[in-house]
Amino acid sequence: QVQLVESGGGLVQAGGSLRLSCAASGRTVSSYAMGWFRQAPGKEREFVAAINWNGGESTYGDSVKGRFTISRDNAKKTVHLQMTGLRPEDTAVYYCTQFGRAYYSGDGGAYWGQGTQVTVSS
Repeated sequence: QVQLVESGGGLVQAGGSLRLSCAASGRTVSSYAMGWFRQAPGKEREFVAAINWNGGESTYGDSVKGRFTISRDNAKKTVHLQMTGLRPEDTAVYYCTQFGRAYYSGDGGAYWGQGTQVTVSS
């Protein structure tokens, strides 16, 4: 089993920054790709970013490219999402996920956290 706990969400003005964190425990976390998805009210869950097992490769959704950066610290079993240039349309619940393989391949996550709310005011 894997437990994922997100933190760092909150209310921020447009143009501001936030850093989300995800603390992982359970099976060998460092062997699997990790990522972030988000879901806004009334919308489907949207892919945000993913990072492979050793942090050597990352992938981003088109809407966040150039503004968000994903990173991981396998020694601390944590994954971070640095968000800059936030926009009102970034408002959503952000979910941390662990994928079922070492590299992200466009699939959905195998394990999910409970989510953390990010609200961007205009």
